[in-house]
Amino acid sequence: MSKKKPLTIGTRASPLAVRQSTMVAEALSAANQLEETSISLTKITTKGDQALDEKFSDLGGKGLFTEELESGLREGALDMAVHSLKDLPTQNADGLTLGAILPRANAADMLVVRHGLSLTGLSDLPQGAHVGTASLRRQAQILRARPDLKISLLRGNIGTRVERLNAADMHATLLAAAGLQRLDMVPAGAVELDSEIVLPAAGQGALAVQCRADDKSTLALLAPLNCAITQACVSAERSFLSALDGSCRTPVAALATITDDALHLHGRLLADDGSDMVETRVTCAPDEAKAAGRAAGQELRRTAPHLVTR
Repeated sequence: MSKKKPLTIGTRASPLAVRQSTMVAEALSAANQLEETSISLTKITTKGDQALDEKFSDLGGKGLFTEELESGLREGALDMAVHSLKDLPTQNADGLTLGAILPRANAADMLVVRHGLSLTGLSDLPQGAHVGTASLRRQAQILRARPDLKISLLRGNIGTRVERLNAADMHATLLAAAGLQRLDMVPAGAVELDSEIVLPAAGQGALAVQCRADDKSTLALLAPLNCAITQACVSAERSFLSALDGSCRTPVAALATITDDALHLHGRLLADDGSDMVETRVTCAPDEAKAAGRAAGQELRRTAPHLVTR
């Protein structure tokens, strides 16, 4: 199956985004026996890539890394766009759909420390240590574990954040393990954090390919790339997130796994400073993932309405 003109894949311009889009292009080519020249990447700078001195929550939350790519899809300049699923709003943009969700990589967060520090986890950080992050989810959970820590804004692509960490008066930052591993950039001394301490963001570690909902040709090309197990897990997580807020303004964490044909969802809702938290654990059939995630989120909303940003 092929198209007359080359397929155009939209991607953010960061090294990680380009790497992830290249992975999708390679998978697309292999699954559909396409020539390398039949797929091209178009790099696009998003709002979230430009405003590096502001928190995600201050910039408007979700959509910061996706709006420009979605515009390209609607205008026909792009055939598809590759996203880190955790960056995508929980509601599909008008006229667009997710054509494939690829097999998930490592969903965990990693504690990355500056040169000269050797740690086994959060508990080893010095009293009052300085941690850089722009994520309310990460901030809330590390402060719940270590209320003495001081949090400072740290944004940028992976390389930039590691450089700033070592140049600034900071002890550590948190980065997604999947991104570090895809770029083969896991720093010496980095420690993977257990999900009982820092639960990941909904969809973390998964890649999604977005396209026009009426583009049957592209949808057919993407179909072989979709992973049903990952799709069920992230469906539960994203439904849970949507029921609570769905933006970057509320610290929400969720992780679903499937074992023995049962889906297990762990979700959390926290105060920004980690002083309050409610969580839930539910088990359901994989085909009930979306409904179970929504019900779990609604239950936490009823339990702790004061933690939900309105």
